[in-house]
Order: sequence, then C-alpha cells, then structure tokens
Amino acid sequence: MLPVMMFTPSLATVLTVLLLDRGSWRSWLRHLGVWPVSMPRRTALLTAGAIIALPLTVAAGVATSAAFGFVRLDLAEFSGFAATLPRSMQGEVSIHTLVVVQLVMIPFAAIVNGLLAFGEEIGWRGWLLPALQPLGNWPAVLLTGVAWGIWHTPLILLGYNFDRPDASGVLLMVAGCVAVGSLMGWLRIWSGSIWPCVFGHGAFNAAGGLVFLLSSADAPPDLALAGPLGVGTWVVVLLLVAAALVARRVRNARSSVPVAAESRRT
Repeated sequence: MLPVMMFTPSLATVLTVLLLDRGSWRSWLRHLGVWPVSMPRRTALLTAGAIIALPLTVAAGVATSAAFGFVRLDLAEFSGFAATLPRSMQGEVSIHTLVVVQLVMIPFAAIVNGLLAFGEEIGWRGWLLPALQPLGNWPAVLLTGVAWGIWHTPLILLGYNFDRPDASGVLLMVAGCVAVGSLMGWLRIWSGSIWPCVFGHGAFNAAGGLVFLLSSADAPPDLALAGPLGVGTWVVVLLLVAAALVARRVRNARSSVPVAAESRRT
C-alpha cells in the first residue's frame, strides 16, 4: 500500500486543479515546477547536489547520534548489518564488500526512489509550498513540512518509522519532516523546480537504512534518536540552517560596505 499512498498528494493536486482552476495544463505544469525548467543549469546542479547532500545529512545525523550516545556504531565488523543478512549469504561475501556495495548503490537507488517520491513532491513542494509563499518563504517551508509529517499519520500508527504507534510517533514524524522538509523546501525555492526535491527525496529514502548498516548488533538503534528522521538529523539540519543564515548575513554585510563608504564620500 505504501507506494500507492505516495501518489495521493499528486492525486489531490490534480483534483484541486480540475475543481478549482480552469487554466491550461501547460500553465499548471509550469506552476508546479515540472516543465519547462526555468533555470536548467541551476536545477541540474541542485539536483545532483541533493542526491549527494541528503544521504550525507543522514550520515551526519548518525554520526551526531553516536557522539551523543544515542547509538553504538560498529565500523569494524558492521555487526548490525551482518545480523540482518540471510544465513546463505553469511560468510559467502565479505561484509565489508557488501557495505561498500550498499553505499555505492545509494545514488542509483535515489533515481529509482525518485519515481515514487514524484507522487509526493507534486503535492508538497509542487503545489502546497508555492500556495503558502504569500506568508513568506520560511513559513511556507515550515508549514509544508508540518503537512507532510501529518500526512504520514496512518503509517506511523501502523508502527512504521519509529515503532511508536501513538501520538508521540506522529509528533516525531512531524518534527522530522519539518527538519528534512526545510532542506527540500529551499531546493524548490532556489531552483523554481520540483526536480531537486524529487531526487533529493529519493536519495533520502535510499539512505534511510544507514543507521542499521553502521550500528552494532549489541545495541539496536532507537530510530526516534538515531534514525534518518530522528533527533540526530534534527541537530544536523539546525546547524546547516544556522550556518546558512550566518553566511547570508555576512554576505549582506560585505555587500553593503561599498555603498556605505560611497555615501560617506559623497
């Protein structure tokens, strides 16, 4: 059911367009950021960057969780991953080889996963985020993340993601989607296209199992703390956002210096 569910936001978008707007499909494809791509070079660079950056964010979240003691890593024997392998594979291939294969496959899996993520992104970053932008970029990004998280409620109540089928699991999902959605929301704003979000979403899903790949079998990870949408990832995203805001302030300050100097001379 999960792949089918991933297309419900795109179905809602289509129904919204049909019922509430009589514009041409060409204009709506442009509005949703599907086609044509207004800034092809920037969109291509941001898409490639998203395929790399989102898995690195997950990896940084795992590392942060390990630093805080949320998870115990085993980077020598990869015992947590080894424990998940079928007996027929154990001993047949080096565990280190299998780990390398898993890591190398992430960018390729991002493309395949992007096909499913497209069904979601048409709704979230395609339609909803631009619809909320009159409130401001940050409110639009954050509110889209909240909606994205709440939409996962049926899955969370079935025990997915955090193994907390209750309100705490839903709140954790909302917080995780706000964090990761902040990155993808700004990809949409910077590119004017959903494609960086589609493949960034696919890459994030492809990297979702990194904590199981790297953790120790003696201490199974708590996904609320060390999972891809857990506390460790929240910390990483907060640091990235803070760094971006500081860099922007510094850049704006530098660009205003010549103007100020010129005004003093005149």
